[in-house]
Amino acid sequence: MTAEVDTGVVRSTTSSQPALVPAASQRWKRLRRTALVVATQIAILAVFLAFWEYMTSQSRAAAFMFGSPSAIAGFLLQMARDGSLWRDTYVTGIETLLGFFVGNLFGTVFGLSLWYSHFVSRVVEPFVIAVGSIPIIALAPIIIIWFGTGLISKVAMSTLSVVIVALVTSYKGAVGVDPDQINLMRTLGASKFQIFRKLVVPASLTDIFAGLKLTVGFALIGAIVGEFMSSSEGLGHAIFKAGSLYVIPKVFAALVATIALALILTFIVGKVERLLMPWRRHL
Repeated sequence: MTAEVDTGVVRSTTSSQPALVPAASQRWKRLRRTALVVATQIAILAVFLAFWEYMTSQSRAAAFMFGSPSAIAGFLLQMARDGSLWRDTYVTGIETLLGFFVGNLFGTVFGLSLWYSHFVSRVVEPFVIAVGSIPIIALAPIIIIWFGTGLISKVAMSTLSVVIVALVTSYKGAVGVDPDQINLMRTLGASKFQIFRKLVVPASLTDIFAGLKLTVGFALIGAIVGEFMSSSEGLGHAIFKAGSLYVIPKVFAALVATIALALILTFIVGKVERLLMPWRRHL
C-alpha cells in the first residue's frame, strides 16, 4: 500500500512539473525580451544625445540653432524649480484629457452606431471625409470666436482633433466583425441589439484601443495648437514664447515635457486595454 501511495505521489509530482516549467520559462523569456528592448532603447537614446552634445559643442551656430542636451536639461531644472514646468504640464494635461475623453466618446459611439444601418453610413461618409480633411489649425480662429480664449476653446480644439479618428477606427472595427458569427447569433434567435452588445462591441475593442492610442497624440496636438493661438499658460504657450525669443533650448525643454506627457497618457491607455482585454496581456 505504501509503495502504491509513494508511486502515486511521484507520478503526480512529475506530471505537474511539465506544466509549471514552461509557464515559468515563458515568463522568463518575456522578461528577457522586455529588458533587451529597454536596454536597446536606452543605448540608442544615449548615443543620440552624446552625438548631439558633441556636435553643438563644436559650433556656436549649431548650439544656437539646435541647443544642446545639457542646456535643455538646465532649462528643465530651472522650469521645475520655479514651478512653471508643473503648472504648464498640468494645464496642457487637463486640456488634453478632456478633449481625449469627449472626442473618443462621441467618435466611438457614433462610429459603432453606424453599424446599425449601411444606408446611413453611406450617407454620412462624404461628410466625415470632408470634416476630417480640414486642417485643425484652420479652425482655430473660428473656435476662439465661438468659445473665447479660455479652457473651453482648447478642449474644443483637442476634441475636434480626436473625434474623426475615433469614429473611423471604431466603425472599421464594427464592420470588420466576422459575418459568420453574426449569422450564427441570428440563427440562435439573437436580436440586433444583442448582436451589437455581445458581439460587435467586444470584437471592435482591438480597433477602438488602437484608435485610443493614436488619438492621445492628436488630442495633445489640438491642445498645443489652441495654446499657440491664445493662451497665457500651458506647454504650447511656453513653446511659443520661447520660440519668439529664439531660446531654442527652452523650446526643446517644453517639447521634452510634451513628449513625456504623451508617453504617460499612452501608458495609461495601454494599462486600461490590458485590464479590459486580458487575453492580450501576453501579446
